[in-house]
Amino acid sequence: MKILAIHNYHRKGSASGDDQVFKAETRLLEEHGQTVIRYTVSNDEFDAKGPLGKVFAAFGMLWSFKNYRAVRNLVRREHPDVVHIHTFFPLLSPSVLYAAKRGGSRVVVTLHDTRFVCPVATSLRDGKICNACGDGHYLRMVKYGCFKDSHLQSMLVAGIFKYHRIRQSFYNQIDQYICLNDNQIQLLENIGFDSTKIVKKYNFVPDEQANIKVNVPDALPKRYVVFYGRIGAEKGIRVLQRIWNEIDDIPLVVMGSGPLEESFRRWAESRRNVFFLGYMPHEQCMAIVKGAEFVVFPSIWYEGCSMVEIETESMGKPLIATNLGFSAEAIQNGVNGYKVKLNDFVGFVNKVRELWNDSNLCRRMGIQARIDYESKYTAEDSYQQLMAIYTRTTKG
Repeated sequence: MKILAIHNYHRKGSASGDDQVFKAETRLLEEHGQTVIRYTVSNDEFDAKGPLGKVFAAFGMLWSFKNYRAVRNLVRREHPDVVHIHTFFPLLSPSVLYAAKRGGSRVVVTLHDTRFVCPVATSLRDGKICNACGDGHYLRMVKYGCFKDSHLQSMLVAGIFKYHRIRQSFYNQIDQYICLNDNQIQLLENIGFDSTKIVKKYNFVPDEQANIKVNVPDALPKRYVVFYGRIGAEKGIRVLQRIWNEIDDIPLVVMGSGPLEESFRRWAESRRNVFFLGYMPHEQCMAIVKGAEFVVFPSIWYEGCSMVEIETESMGKPLIATNLGFSAEAIQNGVNGYKVKLNDFVGFVNKVRELWNDSNLCRRMGIQARIDYESKYTAEDSYQQLMAIYTRTTKG
């Protein structure tokens, strides 16, 4: 089968989940003998432009003629069996959906976030869950400055999504939606998406990383808890700080980078039991996670299919996470980890202490986490599901 895979990378070297998934899935398809043609752009292109260039690029978010022509020509020349689009915002724009369909291809889109419901893609406003714009009245974004805390940029994004809502771009130009969890499916169905075109498929992580040897820097304690991921508000960094403000006897190792990195570093330096390592290369990060007792993940937004969580399970480590989005169905309370209600800081503190103080319970949960990984998140299972989706789509 020939697949045209399309993706808008965040930035060079990004560890973002959708970037990881795009690389992993396209590589997986090729390893199984499928033909993959990649068409990608990166937000680095936007960053490199001058002020005037950024203005023109911003309007290109509505309709990118450059990427429309490139994808249309690729489809006409290569005749792919299916076009699989991951992230198309901001630079690719919805124009690539039209380019694929007008070229006669069937279109599959993986929804890595809630952008079809919330144009900002986070379903967050002022740190709280918000899906109000699912009704199509996007101008409320301007009132609250939802997009990058800018009223002007929010107006631009609202206009883009209103235009494509009127044109029904996200309804008519896509043959199959791949959702990553049940919550995503419900959100789409609630705003009128065709349930017959929606399928759920989890992400995967290679099993090889489960065999990574523990490699812990000498400066770290022998026992510790880990948080790793983007150092941003949506990942629950402020929640994590509030939790460890109440815990002074359990070591926490934090790895990652992001917009709140500097303020978090200052806070960590004031805590004798918090060790902030900043960005770590993936393999080194996994070697440290492998040595942890468990992973804490107090995200405050709808995680799609968190790579952090399935990586953690692949290494046989339990999770304590917010009962929201993917975590709500990935974790069985008391089996492979614990779920805590959103913003229940006391609940997080109690579960961290409970798991820390019971090594046998921690080991049992870790075994169950590994079993859960093997049943849901392996590469081979993901490949079979992906090919079944492609086959069903092409026959539709």
